[in-house]
Amino acid sequence: MRTTATTIDVRDRVDAIYRTDSRRVFATLVRLIGDFDLAEEALHDAFRVALEKWPGDGMPANPRAWLVSAARFKAIDQIRRRSRFDALEEGTGRDGAVEVPVEWDDDAVADDQLRLIFTCCHPALSFDARVAMTLREMCGLTTEEIAHAFLTGASTIAQRIVRAKAKIRDTRIPYRVPPRAELPERLEAVLRVVYLVFNEGYSASSGASLTRADLSAEAIRLGRLLVQLLPEPEAAGLLALMLLHDSRRAARTSPDGDVVLLEDQDRSLWDRAQIAEGAALAKRALASGRGGTYALQAAIAAVHAEAPEPGATDWGQIVGLYDVLANVEPSPVVELNRAVAVAMRDGPAAGLALVDAILARGELGDYHLAHAARADFCRRLGETAAARDAYRRALDLTGQESQRRFLKRRLDEIEKRQKNFGSDVDPPVRRSTNR
Repeated sequence: MRTTATTIDVRDRVDAIYRTDSRRVFATLVRLIGDFDLAEEALHDAFRVALEKWPGDGMPANPRAWLVSAARFKAIDQIRRRSRFDALEEGTGRDGAVEVPVEWDDDAVADDQLRLIFTCCHPALSFDARVAMTLREMCGLTTEEIAHAFLTGASTIAQRIVRAKAKIRDTRIPYRVPPRAELPERLEAVLRVVYLVFNEGYSASSGASLTRADLSAEAIRLGRLLVQLLPEPEAAGLLALMLLHDSRRAARTSPDGDVVLLEDQDRSLWDRAQIAEGAALAKRALASGRGGTYALQAAIAAVHAEAPEPGATDWGQIVGLYDVLANVEPSPVVELNRAVAVAMRDGPAAGLALVDAILARGELGDYHLAHAARADFCRRLGETAAARDAYRRALDLTGQESQRRFLKRRLDEIEKRQKNFGSDVDPPVRRSTNR
Protein backbone atom coordinates (compact mmCIF):
# COMPACT_ATOMS: atom_id res chain seq x y z
CA MET A 1 0.00 0.00 0.00
CA ARG A 2 1.34 3.41 -0.95
CA THR A 3 2.02 5.52 2.14
CA THR A 4 0.32 8.88 1.93
CA ALA A 5 -0.67 11.54 4.39
CA THR A 6 -4.21 10.15 4.22
CA THR A 7 -2.99 6.67 5.10
CA ILE A 8 -1.07 8.03 8.07
CA ASP A 9 -4.11 10.01 9.24
CA VAL A 10 -6.35 6.97 8.95
CA ARG A 11 -3.87 4.79 10.82
CA ASP A 12 -3.77 7.35 13.65
CA ARG A 13 -7.56 7.40 13.73
CA VAL A 14 -7.79 3.62 13.78
CA ASP A 15 -5.23 3.47 16.60
CA ALA A 16 -7.27 6.01 18.56
CA ILE A 17 -10.50 4.05 18.03
CA TYR A 18 -8.76 0.86 19.13
CA ARG A 19 -7.53 2.49 22.36
CA THR A 20 -10.86 4.04 23.28
CA ASP A 21 -13.49 1.71 21.86
CA SER A 22 -12.09 -1.73 21.08
CA ARG A 23 -13.40 -3.24 24.33
CA ARG A 24 -16.82 -1.69 23.70
CA VAL A 25 -16.89 -3.25 20.24
CA PHE A 26 -15.71 -6.53 21.76
CA ALA A 27 -18.53 -6.54 24.32
CA THR A 28 -21.09 -6.20 21.53
CA LEU A 29 -19.38 -8.94 19.52
CA VAL A 30 -19.58 -11.34 22.46
CA ARG A 31 -23.36 -10.79 22.50
CA LEU A 32 -23.70 -11.19 18.72
CA ILE A 33 -21.33 -14.13 18.32
CA GLY A 34 -21.61 -15.85 21.69
CA ASP A 35 -17.96 -16.89 21.87
CA PHE A 36 -15.16 -14.98 23.64
CA ASP A 37 -12.26 -16.28 21.56
CA LEU A 38 -14.03 -15.93 18.24
CA ALA A 39 -15.13 -12.41 19.15
CA GLU A 40 -11.53 -11.46 20.00
CA GLU A 41 -10.22 -12.92 16.73
CA ALA A 42 -12.95 -11.20 14.73
CA LEU A 43 -12.24 -7.89 16.47
CA HIS A 44 -8.61 -7.89 15.38
CA ASP A 45 -9.55 -9.03 11.86
CA ALA A 46 -11.94 -6.07 11.58
CA PHE A 47 -9.29 -3.55 12.61
CA ARG A 48 -6.84 -5.10 10.14
CA VAL A 49 -9.39 -4.77 7.33
CA ALA A 50 -10.06 -1.17 8.39
CA LEU A 51 -6.38 -0.36 7.97
CA GLU A 52 -6.49 -1.87 4.48
CA LYS A 53 -9.76 -0.34 3.23
CA TRP A 54 -10.26 3.03 4.89
CA PRO A 55 -7.31 4.85 3.28
CA GLY A 56 -8.76 4.10 -0.17
CA ASP A 57 -12.46 4.02 0.57
CA GLY A 58 -12.50 6.81 3.12
CA MET A 59 -13.58 6.71 6.74
CA PRO A 60 -17.11 5.36 7.22
CA ALA A 61 -19.68 7.68 8.74
CA ASN A 62 -19.87 5.43 11.80
CA PRO A 63 -16.52 3.63 12.26
CA ARG A 64 -17.62 1.64 15.29
CA ALA A 65 -20.74 0.26 13.61
CA TRP A 66 -18.61 -0.60 10.57
CA LEU A 67 -16.16 -2.50 12.82
CA VAL A 68 -18.98 -4.46 14.47
CA SER A 69 -20.42 -5.38 11.07
CA ALA A 70 -17.04 -6.34 9.62
CA ALA A 71 -16.08 -8.35 12.69
CA ARG A 72 -19.35 -10.26 12.71
CA PHE A 73 -18.93 -11.10 9.05
CA LYS A 74 -15.38 -12.33 9.75
CA ALA A 75 -16.69 -14.50 12.58
CA ILE A 76 -19.36 -16.04 10.39
CA ASP A 77 -16.77 -16.70 7.72
CA GLN A 78 -14.56 -18.38 10.31
CA ILE A 79 -17.46 -20.56 11.49
CA ARG A 80 -18.12 -21.58 7.89
CA ARG A 81 -14.51 -22.62 7.51
CA ARG A 82 -14.80 -24.69 10.66
CA SER A 83 -17.97 -26.32 9.31
CA ARG A 84 -19.87 -25.10 12.34
CA PHE A 85 -22.05 -22.52 10.66
CA ASP A 86 -25.31 -22.40 12.58
CA ALA A 87 -28.03 -19.91 13.42
CA LEU A 88 -25.74 -16.99 12.67
CA GLU A 89 -26.30 -17.79 8.97
CA GLU A 90 -29.68 -16.19 9.29
CA GLY A 91 -27.93 -12.84 9.60
CA THR A 92 -26.43 -12.99 6.09
CA GLY A 93 -27.81 -12.10 2.71
CA ARG A 94 -27.40 -13.90 -0.58
CA ASP A 95 -24.08 -12.22 -1.31
CA GLY A 96 -22.71 -13.08 2.14
CA ALA A 97 -22.87 -9.49 3.41
CA VAL A 98 -23.68 -9.29 7.08
CA GLU A 99 -27.00 -7.67 7.85
CA VAL A 100 -26.40 -5.83 11.10
CA PRO A 101 -27.68 -2.40 12.00
CA VAL A 102 -25.32 0.32 10.84
CA GLU A 103 -26.38 2.63 13.66
CA TRP A 104 -24.18 2.70 16.73
CA ASP A 105 -26.57 2.50 19.67
CA ASP A 106 -24.63 3.84 22.65
CA ASP A 107 -27.22 2.57 25.12
CA ALA A 108 -27.12 -0.94 23.69
CA VAL A 109 -23.31 -0.97 23.66
CA ALA A 110 -23.23 0.26 27.24
CA ASP A 111 -25.57 -2.57 28.20
CA ASP A 112 -23.23 -5.00 26.45
CA GLN A 113 -20.32 -3.75 28.57
CA LEU A 114 -22.33 -4.13 31.75
CA ARG A 115 -23.32 -7.67 30.75
CA LEU A 116 -19.70 -8.50 30.03
CA ILE A 117 -18.32 -7.34 33.37
CA PHE A 118 -20.98 -9.28 35.30
CA THR A 119 -20.16 -12.35 33.22
CA CYS A 120 -16.43 -11.98 33.91
CA CYS A 121 -17.17 -11.62 37.64
CA HIS A 122 -19.73 -14.40 37.94
CA PRO A 123 -19.61 -16.08 41.40
CA ALA A 124 -19.32 -19.51 39.76
CA LEU A 125 -15.78 -18.53 38.74
CA SER A 126 -12.89 -18.51 41.20
CA PHE A 127 -11.80 -15.09 42.39
CA ASP A 128 -8.45 -15.37 40.59
CA ALA A 129 -10.30 -16.25 37.39
CA ARG A 130 -12.61 -13.24 37.79
CA VAL A 131 -9.62 -10.91 38.08
CA ALA A 132 -7.87 -12.45 35.08
CA MET A 133 -11.04 -12.39 32.96
CA THR A 134 -11.80 -8.77 33.85
CA LEU A 135 -8.30 -7.60 32.99
CA ARG A 136 -8.26 -9.58 29.76
CA GLU A 137 -11.77 -9.09 28.42
CA MET A 138 -12.79 -5.73 29.89
CA CYS A 139 -9.41 -3.99 29.92
CA GLY A 140 -7.73 -5.72 27.00
CA LEU A 141 -4.49 -6.49 28.85
CA THR A 142 -2.36 -9.33 27.53
CA THR A 143 -1.72 -12.45 29.59
CA GLU A 144 1.90 -11.32 29.97
CA GLU A 145 0.83 -7.94 31.37
CA ILE A 146 -1.57 -9.58 33.82
CA ALA A 147 1.09 -12.07 34.90
CA HIS A 148 3.60 -9.27 35.46
CA ALA A 149 1.16 -7.30 37.58
CA PHE A 150 0.30 -10.21 39.87
CA LEU A 151 3.62 -12.09 40.06
CA THR A 152 2.23 -15.09 38.21
CA GLY A 153 3.48 -16.96 35.18
CA ALA A 154 1.84 -16.12 31.87
CA SER A 155 0.96 -19.79 31.37
CA THR A 156 -0.88 -19.81 34.71
CA ILE A 157 -2.89 -16.74 33.75
CA ALA A 158 -3.66 -18.23 30.35
CA GLN A 159 -4.89 -21.45 31.98
CA ARG A 160 -7.15 -19.50 34.35
CA ILE A 161 -8.71 -17.64 31.46
CA VAL A 162 -9.15 -20.79 29.37
CA ARG A 163 -10.78 -22.63 32.29
CA ALA A 164 -13.04 -19.65 33.04
CA LYS A 165 -14.22 -19.43 29.44
CA ALA A 166 -14.83 -23.19 29.40
CA LYS A 167 -16.90 -22.93 32.57
CA ILE A 168 -18.93 -20.06 31.14
CA ARG A 169 -19.59 -22.14 28.04
CA ASP A 170 -20.17 -25.54 29.65
CA THR A 171 -22.38 -24.33 32.51
CA ARG A 172 -24.17 -21.87 30.23
CA ILE A 173 -23.49 -18.88 32.45
CA PRO A 174 -25.83 -16.23 31.02
CA TYR A 175 -24.43 -13.13 29.39
CA ARG A 176 -26.65 -10.66 31.26
CA VAL A 177 -26.99 -8.31 34.17
CA PRO A 178 -28.33 -10.35 37.11
CA PRO A 179 -31.90 -9.93 38.36
CA ARG A 180 -32.36 -7.26 41.02
CA ALA A 181 -32.65 -9.88 43.77
CA GLU A 182 -29.13 -11.14 42.94
CA LEU A 183 -27.64 -7.72 42.32
CA PRO A 184 -26.21 -6.88 45.79
CA GLU A 185 -24.12 -10.05 46.02
CA ARG A 186 -23.01 -9.87 42.40
CA LEU A 187 -22.23 -6.15 42.53
CA GLU A 188 -20.05 -6.69 45.60
CA ALA A 189 -17.96 -9.22 43.66
CA VAL A 190 -17.60 -6.85 40.71
CA LEU A 191 -16.55 -3.93 42.92
CA ARG A 192 -14.04 -6.11 44.73
CA VAL A 193 -12.39 -7.14 41.46
CA VAL A 194 -12.24 -3.56 40.20
CA TYR A 195 -10.73 -2.37 43.49
CA LEU A 196 -8.12 -5.13 43.43
CA VAL A 197 -7.10 -4.04 39.94
CA PHE A 198 -6.82 -0.45 41.17
CA ASN A 199 -4.79 -1.43 44.23
CA GLU A 200 -2.25 -3.25 42.12
CA GLY A 201 -1.91 -0.10 40.04
CA TYR A 202 -1.81 2.22 43.05
CA SER A 203 0.81 0.19 44.93
CA ALA A 204 2.41 -2.47 42.76
CA SER A 205 3.19 -5.70 44.57
CA SER A 206 6.64 -5.89 43.03
CA GLY A 207 8.93 -4.29 40.49
CA ALA A 208 10.92 -1.09 40.25
CA SER A 209 7.96 1.27 40.11
CA LEU A 210 5.66 1.96 43.04
CA THR A 211 2.66 2.44 40.77
CA ARG A 212 1.16 0.97 37.59
CA ALA A 213 -0.70 3.91 36.06
CA ASP A 214 -2.19 1.72 33.34
CA LEU A 215 -3.93 -0.56 35.84
CA SER A 216 -5.19 2.36 37.92
CA ALA A 217 -6.57 4.05 34.82
CA GLU A 218 -8.35 0.87 33.70
CA ALA A 219 -9.90 0.40 37.15
CA ILE A 220 -11.13 4.00 37.17
CA ARG A 221 -12.55 3.52 33.67
CA LEU A 222 -14.46 0.46 34.85
CA GLY A 223 -15.61 2.37 37.94
CA ARG A 224 -16.99 5.17 35.79
CA LEU A 225 -18.74 2.63 33.61
CA LEU A 226 -20.42 1.03 36.62
CA VAL A 227 -21.58 4.38 38.00
CA GLN A 228 -22.97 5.42 34.62
CA LEU A 229 -24.77 2.16 33.98
CA LEU A 230 -25.66 1.10 37.51
CA PRO A 231 -25.80 4.13 39.82
CA GLU A 232 -25.57 2.30 43.16
CA PRO A 233 -24.08 4.21 46.15
CA GLU A 234 -21.26 1.71 46.69
CA ALA A 235 -20.26 1.95 43.02
CA ALA A 236 -20.07 5.73 43.46
CA GLY A 237 -18.12 5.21 46.69
CA LEU A 238 -15.57 2.99 44.96
CA LEU A 239 -15.12 5.45 42.10
CA ALA A 240 -14.68 8.25 44.65
CA LEU A 241 -12.08 6.25 46.56
CA MET A 242 -10.07 5.48 43.42
CA LEU A 243 -10.19 9.08 42.18
CA LEU A 244 -9.06 10.47 45.54
CA HIS A 245 -6.17 8.03 45.87
CA ASP A 246 -5.12 8.47 42.25
CA SER A 247 -5.19 12.27 42.62
CA ARG A 248 -1.95 12.03 44.63
CA ARG A 249 -0.12 9.74 42.21
CA ALA A 250 2.25 12.39 40.79
CA ALA A 251 3.42 13.35 44.29
CA ARG A 252 3.82 9.87 45.78
CA THR A 253 7.27 9.24 44.34
CA SER A 254 10.36 11.36 43.80
CA PRO A 255 11.89 11.89 40.33
CA ASP A 256 14.13 8.92 41.18
CA GLY A 257 11.11 6.74 41.94
CA ASP A 258 11.50 6.78 45.73
CA VAL A 259 8.50 6.76 48.08
CA VAL A 260 7.38 10.17 49.37
CA LEU A 261 5.28 10.04 52.55
CA LEU A 262 1.91 11.76 52.59
CA GLU A 263 3.07 14.54 54.90
CA ASP A 264 6.08 15.26 52.68
CA GLN A 265 4.25 15.32 49.35
CA ASP A 266 4.11 18.45 47.22
CA ARG A 267 0.38 19.11 47.35
CA SER A 268 0.56 21.41 44.35
CA LEU A 269 1.02 18.22 42.31
CA TRP A 270 -2.27 16.76 43.50
CA ASP A 271 -5.02 16.65 40.89
CA ARG A 272 -7.60 19.05 42.28
CA ALA A 273 -10.21 18.18 39.66
CA GLN A 274 -10.08 14.52 40.69
CA ILE A 275 -10.25 15.51 44.36
CA ALA A 276 -13.33 17.65 43.77
CA GLU A 277 -15.05 14.90 41.79
CA GLY A 278 -14.12 12.21 44.29
CA ALA A 279 -15.20 14.23 47.31
CA ALA A 280 -18.57 15.01 45.71
CA LEU A 281 -19.14 11.33 44.89
CA ALA A 282 -18.22 10.28 48.43
CA LYS A 283 -20.60 12.82 49.93
CA ARG A 284 -23.40 11.66 47.65
CA ALA A 285 -22.81 8.00 48.47
CA LEU A 286 -22.86 8.60 52.24
CA ALA A 287 -25.87 10.91 52.02
CA SER A 288 -27.87 8.13 50.36
CA GLY A 289 -27.81 6.15 53.61
CA ARG A 290 -26.78 3.07 51.62
CA GLY A 291 -23.06 3.76 51.36
CA GLY A 292 -20.81 1.02 52.69
CA THR A 293 -17.12 0.33 53.09
CA TYR A 294 -16.02 2.02 49.87
CA ALA A 295 -17.96 5.18 50.65
CA LEU A 296 -16.46 5.31 54.15
CA GLN A 297 -12.93 4.79 52.85
CA ALA A 298 -13.57 7.51 50.27
CA ALA A 299 -14.69 9.87 53.03
CA ILE A 300 -11.40 9.21 54.87
CA ALA A 301 -9.42 9.83 51.69
CA ALA A 302 -11.36 13.07 51.15
CA VAL A 303 -10.33 14.39 54.58
CA HIS A 304 -6.70 13.81 53.64
CA ALA A 305 -7.08 15.26 50.15
CA GLU A 306 -8.91 18.40 51.20
CA ALA A 307 -6.36 19.40 53.88
CA PRO A 308 -4.28 22.27 52.43
CA GLU A 309 -1.24 21.20 54.46
CA PRO A 310 -0.35 18.22 56.68
CA GLY A 311 -0.90 20.13 59.91
CA ALA A 312 -4.48 20.94 58.87
CA THR A 313 -5.50 17.28 58.63
CA ASP A 314 -8.46 16.51 60.89
CA TRP A 315 -7.14 13.33 62.49
CA GLY A 316 -10.02 13.23 64.95
CA GLN A 317 -12.50 13.00 62.09
CA ILE A 318 -10.40 10.32 60.42
CA VAL A 319 -10.30 8.23 63.61
CA GLY A 320 -14.07 8.60 63.90
CA LEU A 321 -14.60 7.40 60.33
CA TYR A 322 -12.31 4.42 60.99
CA ASP A 323 -14.42 3.61 64.05
CA VAL A 324 -17.50 3.42 61.84
CA LEU A 325 -15.63 1.43 59.19
CA ALA A 326 -14.41 -1.06 61.81
CA ASN A 327 -18.03 -1.68 62.83
CA VAL A 328 -19.20 -2.12 59.26
CA GLU A 329 -16.31 -4.31 58.14
CA PRO A 330 -14.02 -5.44 60.97
CA SER A 331 -10.56 -6.38 59.76
CA PRO A 332 -6.99 -6.17 61.05
CA VAL A 333 -6.01 -3.94 58.12
CA VAL A 334 -8.70 -1.43 59.10
CA GLU A 335 -7.40 -1.64 62.68
CA LEU A 336 -3.87 -0.95 61.44
CA ASN A 337 -4.96 2.10 59.48
CA ARG A 338 -6.90 3.32 62.49
CA ALA A 339 -3.78 2.83 64.66
CA VAL A 340 -1.81 5.13 62.35
CA ALA A 341 -4.55 7.78 62.61
CA VAL A 342 -4.63 7.42 66.41
CA ALA A 343 -0.85 7.85 66.51
CA MET A 344 -1.17 11.09 64.58
CA ARG A 345 -3.91 12.31 66.89
CA ASP A 346 -2.66 11.04 70.27
CA GLY A 347 1.03 10.29 69.74
CA PRO A 348 3.15 7.27 68.70
CA ALA A 349 2.80 5.43 72.03
CA ALA A 350 -0.96 5.12 71.51
CA GLY A 351 -0.46 3.83 67.98
CA LEU A 352 2.24 1.36 69.05
CA ALA A 353 -0.02 -0.17 71.69
CA LEU A 354 -2.72 -0.79 69.07
CA VAL A 355 -0.32 -2.31 66.53
CA ASP A 356 1.27 -4.55 69.17
CA ALA A 357 -2.20 -5.81 70.11
CA ILE A 358 -2.91 -6.72 66.47
CA LEU A 359 0.40 -8.54 66.09
CA ALA A 360 -0.02 -10.29 69.44
CA ARG A 361 -3.21 -11.88 68.11
CA GLY A 362 -1.15 -13.41 65.31
CA GLU A 363 -2.72 -11.18 62.68
CA LEU A 364 -0.78 -9.27 60.00
CA GLY A 365 2.44 -11.01 60.98
CA ASP A 366 3.34 -11.33 57.29
CA TYR A 367 2.07 -7.89 56.27
CA HIS A 368 5.02 -5.59 55.75
CA LEU A 369 3.07 -2.38 56.40
CA ALA A 370 2.21 -3.55 59.94
CA HIS A 371 5.90 -3.92 60.76
CA ALA A 372 6.73 -0.66 58.95
CA ALA A 373 4.15 1.15 61.08
CA ARG A 374 5.53 -0.43 64.26
CA ALA A 375 9.06 0.55 63.23
CA ASP A 376 7.98 4.15 62.67
CA PHE A 377 6.25 4.37 66.04
CA CYS A 378 9.31 2.90 67.81
CA ARG A 379 11.61 5.28 65.94
CA ARG A 380 9.51 8.26 66.93
CA LEU A 381 9.60 7.08 70.56
CA GLY A 382 13.38 6.65 70.45
CA GLU A 383 13.20 2.85 70.82
CA THR A 384 15.98 2.27 68.31
CA ALA A 385 16.59 -1.45 68.75
CA ALA A 386 12.89 -2.27 68.40
CA ALA A 387 12.61 0.04 65.38
CA ARG A 388 15.61 -1.62 63.76
CA ASP A 389 14.12 -5.11 64.20
CA ALA A 390 10.75 -4.00 62.83
CA TYR A 391 12.31 -2.34 59.78
CA ARG A 392 14.29 -5.51 59.08
CA ARG A 393 11.11 -7.58 59.29
CA ALA A 394 9.28 -5.20 56.94
CA LEU A 395 12.17 -5.41 54.48
CA ASP A 396 11.99 -9.20 54.51
CA LEU A 397 8.31 -9.10 53.64
CA THR A 398 8.19 -6.68 50.70
CA GLY A 399 9.39 -7.20 47.14
CA GLN A 400 8.47 -3.72 45.92
CA GLU A 401 11.73 -1.94 45.07
CA SER A 402 10.77 1.65 45.93
CA GLN A 403 9.34 0.57 49.27
CA ARG A 404 12.46 -1.48 49.96
CA ARG A 405 14.66 1.56 49.27
CA PHE A 406 12.58 3.66 51.66
CA LEU A 407 12.73 1.07 54.44
CA LYS A 408 16.45 0.51 53.86
CA ARG A 409 17.15 4.24 54.20
CA ARG A 410 15.27 4.34 57.49
CA LEU A 411 17.10 1.27 58.73
CA ASP A 412 20.47 2.74 57.71
CA GLU A 413 19.65 5.98 59.56
CA ILE A 414 18.89 4.07 62.75
CA GLU A 415 21.95 1.85 62.53
CA LYS A 416 24.15 4.89 61.88
CA ARG A 417 22.75 6.66 64.95
CA GLN A 418 23.21 3.56 67.04
CA LYS A 419 26.80 3.23 65.89
CA ASN A 420 27.59 6.91 66.48
CA PHE A 421 25.97 7.20 69.90
CA GLY A 422 26.24 3.64 71.18
CA SER A 423 22.73 3.84 72.54
CA ASP A 424 19.36 2.30 71.85
CA VAL A 425 17.63 5.62 72.52
CA ASP A 426 17.29 8.59 70.19
CA PRO A 427 15.18 11.72 70.52
CA PRO A 428 11.65 10.97 69.26
CA VAL A 429 10.67 12.38 65.88
CA ARG A 430 7.02 12.88 64.94
CA ARG A 431 6.36 11.41 61.50
CA SER A 432 3.64 9.49 59.74
CA THR A 433 3.81 6.20 57.89
CA ASN A 434 1.03 7.27 55.50
CA ARG A 435 1.81 7.33 51.80
